[in-house]
Amino acid sequence: MTAQRDVVAGGPFDPGAGAAYAAWREAKLAAYPEGLAGHTVEVRDPRALTPGEREALLDRCRRANMAIYVSGAVDADKSIPRRLGEQLGLTRLDRNWLADDDGISPIRVATERVAERSDYIPYTDRPIRWHTDGYYNDAPRRIRGMILHCVASAEEGGANAFMDHEIAYLRLRDADPRHVRALMRADAMTVPAREGGEGTARPATSGPVFDVDPATGCLGMRYTARTRSIAWLASPDVLAAVAALEALLDAPSPFRLEVALRPGMGIVCNNVLHRRDGFVDAPSRPRLLYRARYHDRVGG
Repeated sequence: MTAQRDVVAGGPFDPGAGAAYAAWREAKLAAYPEGLAGHTVEVRDPRALTPGEREALLDRCRRANMAIYVSGAVDADKSIPRRLGEQLGLTRLDRNWLADDDGISPIRVATERVAERSDYIPYTDRPIRWHTDGYYNDAPRRIRGMILHCVASAEEGGANAFMDHEIAYLRLRDADPRHVRALMRADAMTVPAREGGEGTARPATSGPVFDVDPATGCLGMRYTARTRSIAWLASPDVLAAVAALEALLDAPSPFRLEVALRPGMGIVCNNVLHRRDGFVDAPSRPRLLYRARYHDRVGG
């Protein structure tokens, strides 16, 4: 199978469209925020943004697909990510089976009451390798946006790193256009079926790493650096591209954002690449983040 020619033909993400890509690349790098300070917006209350705060968050997401916010909202209120998302065009929550009934997932070390979550790394204190959220979702349920809001940080560790997936695309394409062409193959990456207690809980799902949303023309990405839950197409071009992407993510880069989220802080993003360090909890106040995943992009 080939790249998504029907979707990307002539656009900047078409591997064969040199002029469109060059113009997009120049504009992307010229407008890109510099460092953590350039990505950060101070907001009084994420539940009720001022017009200026809202525009600042949208601006960072337009330029870098993500914005870090710092606020005084340190209470354990799950309406914080939900109401923040609504103000930024994020309304279609992905109500995955490990989320609470309201579609918001409390990310903390699983206890006996939610033992089924303990099989999944986000609900442990272990490090998480580079990934985008919902990489196992099929195309109609693709995750386009995400919010992480910090209620309580770990006693030690637990920092996150983030990288704009458009920057990853840019760096790979600059290195070798064949890499992005391979990662746009419709059969590049397969997530094996997950077996449930009463049969297959999720069928195997194949798809590209990089895709273009037909509704918006924007680039999306589905990826995980895990090896147990992924099967790459046994093709020399795909395997070379995966190796190049792994090397890119592991190398020092001015485009990699390292941040230890503190209470009241969070990230709103277009499902950028991210990872997490392992951590040690404070017994009296375990690490807690609220995660909201969306089928929308920031700003709609």
